[in-house]
Amino acid sequence: MKLTRRSFLSASALTLLACGLAPAASAAETNGLFSGLLESSAETALPPNPLTAKVVDPNPFMGRSESNIHHDCYNTDSTDAVLPIGIEPEVNVAMEKINPNASPAIFFDNFDNPVVPLLGGLAIRDLDAAEVVTLGCFSPAKHDGGGYVIQSSYSFVDGRNLIVCPTSHNHVLMLKATDETGTPLPIFEKVLDINIKAAAERVLGRTLEQNLLSIVFDYEGNLWFVTGGFRIYPDRGQQGAMGYISHAAIETILAGGTADLDHEVHVYAPQPGEGAENGIASCREGAVILTNLACYLLRADNGVDIVWRTPYASAGAKDSREGAATTGGGLAWGSGCSPSLSPELVFFTDNLETVSLMALDIRTGAVAASCPVIDELPANMPVSVENSAIVYDHGNGTVSTIVCNWFGAGSPNLAKPDSDSSIQSYENIYDRNWLRKGNCMIMPGVERVDTVKKADGSWAMKSVWCRDDLSDTSMMKLSTATGYIYGFVQDVDSGMWQYIALDFNSGKTVLTVDVSSLYGYNNMAIGMYAGRDGNKLYCPTGYKELLRLQDRFVYLPEMPYRKVDLDKTRRTVVTPAAFAAAGGQGTPATWLHTVTFDNLHPQTIAAIRVNGLTGRAADYKLYALGTDGQYHAFTGNWSLEKASGKLRAQNVYEVRFALQDGGAFDLSTDAKEVTVSVLLAK
Repeated sequence: MKLTRRSFLSASALTLLACGLAPAASAAETNGLFSGLLESSAETALPPNPLTAKVVDPNPFMGRSESNIHHDCYNTDSTDAVLPIGIEPEVNVAMEKINPNASPAIFFDNFDNPVVPLLGGLAIRDLDAAEVVTLGCFSPAKHDGGGYVIQSSYSFVDGRNLIVCPTSHNHVLMLKATDETGTPLPIFEKVLDINIKAAAERVLGRTLEQNLLSIVFDYEGNLWFVTGGFRIYPDRGQQGAMGYISHAAIETILAGGTADLDHEVHVYAPQPGEGAENGIASCREGAVILTNLACYLLRADNGVDIVWRTPYASAGAKDSREGAATTGGGLAWGSGCSPSLSPELVFFTDNLETVSLMALDIRTGAVAASCPVIDELPANMPVSVENSAIVYDHGNGTVSTIVCNWFGAGSPNLAKPDSDSSIQSYENIYDRNWLRKGNCMIMPGVERVDTVKKADGSWAMKSVWCRDDLSDTSMMKLSTATGYIYGFVQDVDSGMWQYIALDFNSGKTVLTVDVSSLYGYNNMAIGMYAGRDGNKLYCPTGYKELLRLQDRFVYLPEMPYRKVDLDKTRRTVVTPAAFAAAGGQGTPATWLHTVTFDNLHPQTIAAIRVNGLTGRAADYKLYALGTDGQYHAFTGNWSLEKASGKLRAQNVYEVRFALQDGGAFDLSTDAKEVTVSVLLAK
């Protein structure tokens, strides 16, 4: 099944075209309710194929939301949030008027405020306004004397809701960005500032040529750091370091005291020419660091304890050949991945001419399994994997990874000896020709590989599917709530930039939503990000527009001229256990849909579009969340429209119900505003 929506940044409801689906159902069984409302043929959308929630052991020192650009400290690039499934999908836009590019590197604080780069610093911004609005920020140039920029790619939010960020001048900063209620401060407060490189050099007693790159908290509150950048050539012999600032030192500084950094900063110097080229992961076993030569598990033990070090092979920096269509190449000398974790394994790719996915035992560092990836391309198409793989642990002994080829995105200037690729700016690391010419400058290749635990406890890898026709640089995302993989690509035939969804099991494209054929709508190799409200997939473009894909799953049948504000809607997964604990009976058959309506007529009918239903309409009951936090059977008039006969999971049906300001299920205390949360249970 492939669903296609053709649109150009349109907020209007368009007709969904479906291939190979059954004809629409006959008139709905309404039990006499709202019988005068207009009926239409059933639409179709991607039926939810939910997976179990991702398995990431909570780190108490990392943010409670999706707190870095890879979503979590395992770097899974997966989300449990609901993403659009093609129910009247539309692409909306927020214009950028301050930054040179649309907001990249989005992550969220503990109150689900989006944190994004702003003019060399960081900001909390309203990404859903017609023009992006800054609610609070910290700018080195305006607020700290200038002379440096914040490395937004490897910044994150911690468990205190502080933003922790490395800088281009080798400091680690911690910024207080909100008050205790989550309201952004107009100017973020700097509460910690440590010169990491200077402290490490004092401890080692020698100069470090590599600059600070990335940081992460371990599960004991120690802040790990590593030096490096893209294209760390071993033969150039740069001296680097990896280590940590103790939890005690950070607590002392945050309490207003002074820490003895000569004794609270612990450093290990790897061999000359070794350095990290991407981010760090953390787990209960320690910090996982991938350098250009080896993968490490490090643990804090009043010093840097190397639990294991596992070397891997690399063919070195990959550049475009003379006469090739591409002008750029690979980004890294070694693996281009930030390491990705499951509870038992560490995943990354090597960098040989034929690239292999590696899985290491997280406790011993032994190679548990490996296999070639994206190796079915024509001989003239090189492979360079430059992002962490999506990792999804099924919880049954199978771990799936999704890897993408990024060869062509890297700037040729990375090869220059004076290149400082620790500075994570677009101009510094990416090839401008790709931005101007589109995905013809990027080599294709997307593959799913499963790592399966056998009866004897060993692991084996197998390819599940491989696409040799997709060139994706959007850092694809997996939604466990919907069961689909999301990307942003340029269609090879039409030149149209599109949001796409892939079937997790087959890899087939099952949804496309067109954006534009203009080159400026390139996603800039910066990546998409899942919104936290269950109805947004953000994608920055080179046209200074931040796109967001949304489903128009709610409307007012009696007032078709009015558009419900999609940015005041939410879709949330409710587990059977949580539903039962809050008074519900049966099993949730849909997500919990929360919508705020403004200035409604005293008695108004709302319609929520849903799919994934099977059986018959009589099998379902509507529940609403009350102000007491409990689920109650909806007591007013409601119906399941377009639902006669046997229900089909791909068909979109409408839950229609009467709204009343101040009624039993109005969760808003404001006059002329109604907020309701409803779901169907079976």
